[in-house]
Amino acid sequence: MSASFKHKLEYSAFKGMKIFLKILPRKTLFLISRFLGNMLFALDKKHKQLAYSNLKTAFGDQYSFSKRQQVIKKTFIHFSSIFLDFIKIAGLNAKQKDRLISAQGTEILKKHLRKKKGLLIFTAHFGFWEIAVHVLSKHAKLNVIARPLDNPLLEKELSQFRASLGSHVIYKKMAAKPVLRALSQNEMVAVLIDQNVLLREGVFIQFFGKDASTTPSLATFFLRARAPIIPIFCYPTPNHDYHLKIMETPPLKITGDLDKDVRNITQICTNIIENEITKHPHLWLWFHDRWRSQP
Repeated sequence: MSASFKHKLEYSAFKGMKIFLKILPRKTLFLISRFLGNMLFALDKKHKQLAYSNLKTAFGDQYSFSKRQQVIKKTFIHFSSIFLDFIKIAGLNAKQKDRLISAQGTEILKKHLRKKKGLLIFTAHFGFWEIAVHVLSKHAKLNVIARPLDNPLLEKELSQFRASLGSHVIYKKMAAKPVLRALSQNEMVAVLIDQNVLLREGVFIQFFGKDASTTPSLATFFLRARAPIIPIFCYPTPNHDYHLKIMETPPLKITGDLDKDVRNITQICTNIIENEITKHPHLWLWFHDRWRSQP
């Protein structure tokens, strides 16, 4: 895809931000992200309204209007901070990155990698999922399934950032062969399973009690390769560093009915994501139209 004038303009703005953030102390970065998040909360009516609607769908009357407003404002601030910090952290050396992230459950990775079937890692657009790569990639080669950005110039930058953290990108389109090859070589494959997919691509499961079209890829790859499924979540801390929680494989009951098994596995994994969102609602991407596709 060739770069349009709009793409070049976006890229120039990004490069300027990258230079600015390189010399900016991280403490100042978080002050800026708070200001930016509050500004977006005041001005971005489209995404704010979508977030209100999504929170109403998810929590109903459990959340008052003021509670939803509080969560949305904190969500704007959170995603502003991880956007800026992702750019900042990508320019740090390995030891500096090590100091910014702690991990719980690395023994789970080691145990399941000894089975030589590879690992299927799943998470959501929650917390700071991108920085988790820095820890995971120390244990085996890590592949991330992703959709390329619309801007090819920014996509190249993002790929370089991910590589600097230790991951290799497998693009979503035509991903099956490289994913199965990676698992057969005892590598890790990470996928985010919390976003709406087109009707023809998804399976319907329950997410906060409502039908949600969800990618079947995680379940399908598991049924093909029988690689252990590992949930992970990465949380920001009050000290502006990050804590990665690596969880044990969820119990899965395989019936031999392909469609039923795909739905059951996808539902079980989605339930784990829902549980984390319920505990820390401001860390999830409420601006995404999660329930757009309906049966």
